[in-house]
Amino acid sequence: MTAWLLSMKMGTQLRLLRWLEGVLPPGDLLRERTYRRLWTSILISSFGGQVTMLALPLTAAVLLHASPTQMGLLTAMEIAPFVLFSLPSGVWLDRVRKLPVYVIGETALALVVASVPLAWWMGWLSIGWLYVVGFVIGTIATTAGSAAQIVLTQVVARERLVEAHAKNALAISGSEVAGPGLGGLLIKSVGAPLALLVDAVLLLVSAAILRGIVVDETRRAGRDANFWRDLRTGVRFVMGQRLLVALACAVGVWQMCHHAAIVVQILFATRTLGLSEQAVGLSYMGMGAGTIGASVYGHRISRRIGPGPCLVLGFGICGAGWAMLSVAPANAWGVAAFALMLLMFSAGAVLVFINFLALRQAVTPEPLLGRMTSTMRWLILIPAGPGALLGGWLGENLGLRAALAFAGGSALLLALVAWRVPTIRGVRELPRAESADDWVGAEADVRDPRAAETA
Repeated sequence: MTAWLLSMKMGTQLRLLRWLEGVLPPGDLLRERTYRRLWTSILISSFGGQVTMLALPLTAAVLLHASPTQMGLLTAMEIAPFVLFSLPSGVWLDRVRKLPVYVIGETALALVVASVPLAWWMGWLSIGWLYVVGFVIGTIATTAGSAAQIVLTQVVARERLVEAHAKNALAISGSEVAGPGLGGLLIKSVGAPLALLVDAVLLLVSAAILRGIVVDETRRAGRDANFWRDLRTGVRFVMGQRLLVALACAVGVWQMCHHAAIVVQILFATRTLGLSEQAVGLSYMGMGAGTIGASVYGHRISRRIGPGPCLVLGFGICGAGWAMLSVAPANAWGVAAFALMLLMFSAGAVLVFINFLALRQAVTPEPLLGRMTSTMRWLILIPAGPGALLGGWLGENLGLRAALAFAGGSALLLALVAWRVPTIRGVRELPRAESADDWVGAEADVRDPRAAETA
């Protein structure tokens, strides 16, 4: 039955893509075959990701009766690998082909997610096992996630990165509209652990699609490659760019706020508002509506007011949503506020990331993309772990509303401070990349032959 449903879904998707190719305006990115395959892979894996986003914390909160502190630890375990492994993985990524890393990562993630229903079936599922799963998921995301971001720069011209990130967000929004509702129904029907098998299957489909992508990428090993010197080169490059430093500080604080809120919002929905698993899933459809709106109009907003101001706008929208939920009543209005918060968060997050990712990629020479990506992910996620732990502590000791109020108030303050920083507010268009020769000597690198031909 599962195979039949997947084949039907893939057939419908192919018909949709053929239809899109006929109605899209000339020059649209989705007319390009390579980007279209990448976009389709993102769409499919995002559907599975929506199931995991609900099923994993619901397994902890409902099946294992996790406390707010344990929920904070679960989130922190997913973040810890970024702090531990991001910098060395960046050096490694700049020496290897990125697409195979991306494909292997999707496959490995499917196996890890499938281990949760296996552990449940065998009777040894525990919060400790979920900690292990969270840590492994974070480890895979540290390398494969960075590789995925770099693959996009190999498929899309740099001047179209904001457009590409907006279209990727639109693909994710499709899963956010239908995924949570279907995920909640699936969780209610078969239970949260078994629902994770759907994500595992979709991740394998995504990996199969990625294997068909053709990227002109060749590896050229330098004669005097040195791990520690190459690592220092990447860190020094990021620290030498005022824009990258400002972005890392601002998005790092936003990540702290986000993770302080995310560890308590499922608990707030199930324990304060009394929502069932299916009702939580239906509420999460609000995220899809927010993502669609920001994906469709985000590129236009960024072009009109500039990437920097658009980023700051995203901070403010997220903060307003968390602050609103912290004072919402425990009745039908509170349920509506929960759905509205999810809509505001997803819209704000899209505005943050389509500009953040495009800005950092635009300013970085190609041979340093791996190290820059990993260094920036390391910097912005260092505050995320303490944010998750603080959110859990506030939720357990002062109440779930206190954690939401902290996240909302801090994000609104961040928006105000970021607006007063000229390095961010003054960015009205994507910058040009630095010269690679200024930063990369004879070290190992990966170069796109097309870039060399057009240089």
